[in-house]
This record gives sequence, C-alpha cells and structure tokens, in this order.
Amino acid sequence: MKETSRREILKYGAALPLAMHSLDLHAVTKPKPVAPPRRIMFICNSLGFYKPNFFPSKRGDLSSSKYLKGMEKKEKMTVFENFFHPGMNTSNHDSEKSFLTGAASPEAPNFTNTISVDQVLAKQIGGDTRYPFLPLSIYDRGWGCSWNDRGVAIPPLHDEVQIFDKLFGEEDLAAKRRQILNDQQVVRCLYRDMEQLNKKGDNATKIDSYRTVIAELEQQLQHEAFWLKASKPVVPNTLSEDQEFAFCTKVKNLFELSKLAFQTDSTRVITFSMDWIYGAINVPGATGGWHTLSHHGGKREVLEKLSRIEMNLVEQLDTFLREMDEINEGSGTLLDHTTVVVGSNFGDSSNHTCHNLPTIVAGGGYRHQHHTVLENPTPLCNLYLELLHRHNVDVGHFGSSQQDMMLLKG
Repeated sequence: MKETSRREILKYGAALPLAMHSLDLHAVTKPKPVAPPRRIMFICNSLGFYKPNFFPSKRGDLSSSKYLKGMEKKEKMTVFENFFHPGMNTSNHDSEKSFLTGAASPEAPNFTNTISVDQVLAKQIGGDTRYPFLPLSIYDRGWGCSWNDRGVAIPPLHDEVQIFDKLFGEEDLAAKRRQILNDQQVVRCLYRDMEQLNKKGDNATKIDSYRTVIAELEQQLQHEAFWLKASKPVVPNTLSEDQEFAFCTKVKNLFELSKLAFQTDSTRVITFSMDWIYGAINVPGATGGWHTLSHHGGKREVLEKLSRIEMNLVEQLDTFLREMDEINEGSGTLLDHTTVVVGSNFGDSSNHTCHNLPTIVAGGGYRHQHHTVLENPTPLCNLYLELLHRHNVDVGHFGSSQQDMMLLKG
C-alpha cells in the first residue's frame, strides 16, 4: 500500500486486517507460559439454524436434536436456549453487525457500532502470539464479526491459500522491514498532522482520535518488529482442493486453518463469519441459494434443501471439534483449552427475528451441561461477560449485559 493511501486510512481511523489494535505486548517482555494457554473462537452462522431441527425436542437430551444427535463431542458442549440481543426487533440482516457487540438498532441510519467481544479478549490474551487475532470469513465483503474500539469493521481474511501463507509461509524479511520503515514514516506524518491541528485549535475529539491511532500503530509496529526475529512454524499444507462441493471445501479449509493456528499458537483469538452467501451453493444432496432457502415459509421441499446445508455445517463443526480434541496438550487436549462459541444473529431468518438465538459453547475445559434452557429471555451479552471474566478480563459490563450468570461450570 502506498504511504499516502495508508496514511489516509489511518487518518480516518479505519481498521487494517490483523493490525491497528491496542494490545498488551506480553511477548516482548515475558517468555511463553509452560501451561497450555487459553484460546477462544467465535463462529457466526449469519442465517441461523431452523429451530425445530436444531434445539433438542427433549429437554437436556442432545440426542433428541435432529442436527446435533450425531455429534461426537456432545459431552464437551452445551446448547443454550433463550438468549437474545435487546434492540434488534427490526434489524434484519444488519443484526449480524451486532452479533459480537450487542449494539442496538444496527439498521438505524446513524448506527455506530461498539467494540466486539473478541477484540476485548485480544487485548488481554493476544499480545503473546504473532497474530493477536485472526478474523475469518467465507467471502470478501469487507466486514465480518470483528469491530475495533471505535466501532469500525475489521476486514476479515477469506482466501485460504493467502491465510495459510500468512500463518506459515516464508516471510520476505526485506519487504517486511521496508513496510515497517514506511509505517514509521506514516507515524511521523501523523504526528505532524496532529501538531498542525493543535496549532489551529481544532476540536479535542479529532486530536484524541489522532493520538489513539498513533498509539495503536506504534504498538503494532513494535509487535511486528519483535515477531520479525522469530521463524514461523513449519506446517504441512493440509488444505483441501476438492471443488466438487466448493462451499463445503471453503468451510472445511477455514476450520482447518483455525485448528492449525491454535495448535501452533499463532493466535489465541479467532472469529469466523459464515456470512450471507449470494447466489447458489452446492452441498451433498442440495443446490440452491442459502439466503433464499432460509426464507422457507415453512415449505417442506425448501426446508429439506435448507436442512442439508445446515446439517453440512454442523457436520463440519463436529469434525473440527473432534480433531481439536484428538490433539493432546498438557494434561488435556487442544479443545479443552479452547472455548468455541457457535451462534447466530438470527433466531429465525425466515421471519428476520432475533430472539432465542441458537447458541453452543464447546470445549474450554468446562463441565458441560449439554442443554440449558434459560428461564427467561436473556441478553447474549451476559454470556460474553462471563467469557471475559473466564479469561481474566476484569470488566463489570459488556454490551447489553445485565450480569455474569455463571452459566459455565468448572
């Protein structure tokens, strides 16, 4: 990126992929911990799941769920019913913007998002790894699940080959050093801009914005300079090239990259946006537009195709959890040290309703309850607040949270 364009991006406070992020640079000052680190992943299926097939028909029994009964790791997961995000009554597909923030009324013309829970966690646990966080998405639309502390979308990564190369490919050290030098020049330019604003007596908010962006970029440059001295992990390329079912392959590869990133401790925070797909997709037994099928109107033939897509996603999640649990780490497994949160901004995408959001928490070493039905509609941010506390983030509130309900045992 040219210096001028990068400077403009920074000037207006936009987020850069895997950059522009306030973090504690633990890796610069302390050695890696002996005990396995804690990790977390948030997965958003932006079109949700057909509720009669997803939620267990018999309370407490996951085997009574059409979608979940075949999962191998049922003992290491909890399905929650009755979560919702307040203020989403008319949000339509814009509700996805608030999946990890809880910010109300995302469809409003003057909507400004807030920081997403993954970014709060990345500030606490991201500084020990080469990539403080990894935002993934099925396709390129410019935004996914992650939003910085100014409410600006963090562009996700979607090309599997490029992601693998970023994580494990050979680094062009000379080019990286040039980029760092160029960015240092950008910082100096931003300092001069801020000085000019001060002389003009410009408003304090604009000056504070410059100051925040400069501090974030300086931290990022320090972080990149530190990791420039460390070799990337050597990992065989296990990505699938099967194009018979390209959509399935895409999801499979993004799960595979997530597993490898956690296994090599390249990152400890991942978001995965299974975002709204335009046009037809092909999965075993069904072809059609995912979005179109999600507006099923209760029609049996449409629901049959939709269920094939949703079952395929569940099967791939099951494979991901099983493979994570097959990797021994310390006294447990990679899954035991990784909390995987699966959910959606929609409770019913056919009617665009945002109550009773399908929610799974898997792994993390908790004593899972398998199926928990909350007594009353409960803000999903209550769960996020608990996850922050579980990862040693000392906050009293997040998004629309009311309290830490201590739903996760152990």
